Amino acid sequence: MSCLNGTECRETAKRRRALAVLALMLAIFLILSAWSFLPSRQQALPTLVQYGEADAVLGKRVFQAYNCMGCHTIVGNGAYFGPDLTRIYADAGPAWLAAFLPSAAGWPTAAAVQVQLQNPTVQKEAGTADPQDYLARYPGAAERVQQRGGQHTLMPNLPLKASEITALMAFLKYTSSMNTEGWPPKPNPERRIPARMRADAAAVAVTAPVPAGASAASAVQHPVALGKKLVNDLGCAACHATDQKRLVGPGWAGLSGSTVELADGTTVVADDDYLVESIRRPDAKIVAGYPPHVMPPYDTLINEADMQAIVAYLRSL
Repeated sequence: MSCLNGTECRETAKRRRALAVLALMLAIFLILSAWSFLPSRQQALPTLVQYGEADAVLGKRVFQAYNCMGCHTIVGNGAYFGPDLTRIYADAGPAWLAAFLPSAAGWPTAAAVQVQLQNPTVQKEAGTADPQDYLARYPGAAERVQQRGGQHTLMPNLPLKASEITALMAFLKYTSSMNTEGWPPKPNPERRIPARMRADAAAVAVTAPVPAGASAASAVQHPVALGKKLVNDLGCAACHATDQKRLVGPGWAGLSGSTVELADGTTVVADDDYLVESIRRPDAKIVAGYPPHVMPPYDTLINEADMQAIVAYLRSL
């Protein structure tokens, strides 16, 4: 075949080579697309990841319903006001998350993590019931407890139900199971919270009043001062305010001796016995307007002497 001026025409050969390259690229695309669906990639599937009775699909719906992506990222997608949550479950573990999610305005303390480890589901997922072993298994939890435990956060308390918290845990467990190929990057340790800021935050706490003439040594033993220290160490202030403001739970100001309406329509006087029972077994009497199964039981963590100090502090408010 010849073209103009009698020169040899190669258009047909060029066209065939172009079609062959296009067919090869199409074949590669189809092979890679099919390979992405093969189970051999060992990629986590949200329908197969569960925490308690919830799966990751339900947890993602809760995550979206509360617009968590407005502040946080998952695998780098979302907003950057809050930290990336892709690996939070693997880093901090289920006990820390279970302590944080119901009262996100305050960072969990070591005692709060210990309380959550009493839950059989948390124990099973964490692989241990011992607090020290847990912090060794999840260094992210140990770091957060040490650097920020008991301090306030910039995150608001969300009205999460117990079932929604379980679902969120399933979703965060799934994101930690994904093969993200190194995302998110490791944080720079030099940018962590400096010790000076932690000391300034601790200095904000106001010492409870001590009777006139009491020495500095006896101030620590005064029931009201000891009770205030205990509720701070246990992380109670993350869910309860010292005034009448409602947070996750009711405010403490004026609570002692008041009449409390319960969810079943009855009323009860908030005497010392009621306060002790509400701390040791929170679901024994549910207050009207508050969901059950949010506050964990503190029965095994607080001895009788410390409990009396906490009640004395609540009476002082």
